[in-house]
Formats: sequence, C-alpha cells, structure tokens
Amino acid sequence: MTDLEQYCQTVGRQAREASRLLATAGGDLKNGWLRLAAQLIRDRIDDLVSGNVRDLEQAPEYGLAEAAVDRLRLTPDRIEGIAAALEQVAALPDPVGEVIDGHVRPNGLSIIRRRVPLGVVFFIYESRPNVTADAAALCVKSGNAVILRGGKEALHSNLALYRVLADALQQAGLPENAVQLVETTDRAAVGHFLGLSEWIDVAIPRGGRSLIERVASEAAMPVIKHFDGVCHVYVDESADLEMARSIVLNAKCQRPGVCNAAECLLVHAGIADQFLPIIGPAFDEAGVEVRGDDRVCRALPTARRATDEDFRTEYLALTISAKVVDSLEDAVTHINTYGSHHTDAIITSDVSAADRFVGGVDSAAVMVNASTRFNDGGEFGLGAEIGISTDKFHARGPCGLRELTSYKYVVQGQGQVR
Repeated sequence: MTDLEQYCQTVGRQAREASRLLATAGGDLKNGWLRLAAQLIRDRIDDLVSGNVRDLEQAPEYGLAEAAVDRLRLTPDRIEGIAAALEQVAALPDPVGEVIDGHVRPNGLSIIRRRVPLGVVFFIYESRPNVTADAAALCVKSGNAVILRGGKEALHSNLALYRVLADALQQAGLPENAVQLVETTDRAAVGHFLGLSEWIDVAIPRGGRSLIERVASEAAMPVIKHFDGVCHVYVDESADLEMARSIVLNAKCQRPGVCNAAECLLVHAGIADQFLPIIGPAFDEAGVEVRGDDRVCRALPTARRATDEDFRTEYLALTISAKVVDSLEDAVTHINTYGSHHTDAIITSDVSAADRFVGGVDSAAVMVNASTRFNDGGEFGLGAEIGISTDKFHARGPCGLRELTSYKYVVQGQGQVR
C-alpha cells in the first residue's frame, strides 16, 4: 500500500469511528459546536482573509475564469455570511430521531420509521470556500461525519476554515474527526476515497461535469449528483411584461456565475414583438450578450446567431441564449431536451398554463412567476445546502438536513412471536 492509499484509508476509518459517536450525539452538542464555530470564524477573520489572498494570488496559474475567481473570493461580508449560515443551521430542528410515520399492527406491534444519519459523506467540490463550512455544518447537524475534498485552487482558504471548525469540534466535545479536510491536492486521492465503500456511505460531487462524471463512474458507493445548471425562463403569451423583464434580469444578472442563474430565455411567439424590444435594451444596459435564433436576431440587432450547442451551454457569465417558441408545449420540449433538469421558470398570468408547465417540465425545481435564483437551500428555508441535486434518487433539489438522512424501522412489541 502506498503512502497515499494509507492516508486515505486512515481518513476513512477515522470518519467511520466519528460517525458512530455522532449518531447518538444530542442536538445541544451539535448546536453548541455550530454557534462556537460561527463565533470563531468572526474572531479569526484575518486568518481567513490571509488564506484566501494566497489562493487569489495563485488563481492565474490555474487559469480560472472570472466567474470562478468570484466564487473563490472571500470578502468580510461573505465571511459574515458563512458565520450567519452556521447559526441558521443551529436554529433548525434536528432531523435525527424524527418519526416519519408509524402504525400499530393487529397483533399489537408498533412500527415506526425514524430518521437516522447516512453515516460518512465524502464531499468533493470546487472553488467556493463557503461550501466547506456549509457542508460541515449540514453533515454534523444531521449526524454524519464528512470528508471534505475541495479544489486545489481554494486549498489555503479551505485549510483556514477547516482549522476553525476543528478547533470548535474539540472545544464543543464532539469527535475531532467528525470533519476532516483532505490536505493533499493529488488527484489520485479522489480515486482511493471512491473505493472505500467500507468506510464511506455516500459521495457527493459538486463542480464541473467532468468531475461529476468521474465520481459517478468510479464510486463504489451511492452518489448524489449536482450537474450543470442550464436553467430557463419561459415568458408565456399571457405574461405581465414588466414582471417578465424584472424576473429575467434578476435570473440572469443578479449573480451570473452560479448554477441557478438563467442561461436561456424562451419567449412565446404571441408576445415576442412586445417583449423582445423591452428585454433587448435591458440586456444591453446590463452587458448581457444574447445568442438567439433567427426571430430573436431579427428583433435584437446586437444579438448573435445561436448554435445548437449554445442552447446546451451553462455560461456562468453575462451571456444568454434566446429563442422564440410557438407554444407552451414547444417551450417544455425545448427545456426537457436542452436543459439539465435543475431550475426552470414560467412567467404567466394563466393558471392553466402554469399547471401545464409545472407538470411537463422534468426539473428539480420549477418556478412560477419567480426568479430561478430562488432555488437555494437558504431561500427554501433549509438553512444551507450541500448542493442542488439533479438526481431523482435519493434526494432532488437543494440538499439540506433531511436529505442527508435515511431511516430505520423501529418495532416495539410486548413479547409477540411469529
């Protein structure tokens, strides 16, 4: 066994041991850790900024795009947001031990389903240091040990955050290996961890398509996947034009480098002549490049002709594809063909149209008269999220505390035998 294999085995075994202790840890202990970690983050803001500066200085070596650098950057406001997110998770109900349902059999047996932790989570992610704290918070609160493997581009930021979380674990009386950060940047380590099904219960990759496809193909344990966010906004024939303008701009421009930002605009042909002259100048003013079909290009002189690949692209930038469709059904077909089953929205005043859209679009979240940017754990009241799953099993959409649990049956009798 190589040193790297031995290191991965040790981390996995330590996580399993910690998970057994965490499974019975009380909510007060876990919440105490979260609040203490939040305070330590505020107290050590200089250490966090210093580590982040090192990563930002090295960003050009990794060829990071502007959107990736933005995701990497830690500002005082973002650090306060990290601390506040931990406190929000502390304020949420503890899912462990929750009775999901139950019934009593004719023979007197009481059968209940009780929520339990998954066990050990191997979480692989890129670029965003705040995810280090979010993932640790959600995993520990839901009774899971977590092995964190961030991208090399955020190593120093993640290390600084991990040291805070580890110190808080020790002070709070929780197992010190409940949260572990993989400190090697050797890509081979990921392959070793993905083979440790005896220690790791689930792998959760959050990043680019190549990373997720690698994890899905190599993992010896179940995988909860967070695929691309090719999100759509469809402006229906009955849409309020001012509402549509506001939602489209928010969905595209409020933070273009994230997975729930809109990447494609679909406009019903019956309203295109009115809406495109409104949204086109608004896009120009916001610096958004439009890549449209023939009808869009005729209406918007600054638009470029879209290719088929443009409609499949997650730009993560101020670029959007656009198309005029002849019906709601055409919009649904386009979304199910080109989208990534992440987040899609309809703007309409027709209740029947909204119902048909919601029923027809096969995505983790479907918005009616609201921005795609709301598909987020915090916005959904989950406190935080470990990712937005585009799977259908075991979890779909924002993965918060409950999505990081399974269940067991607990059967209580009074001496019954079969």
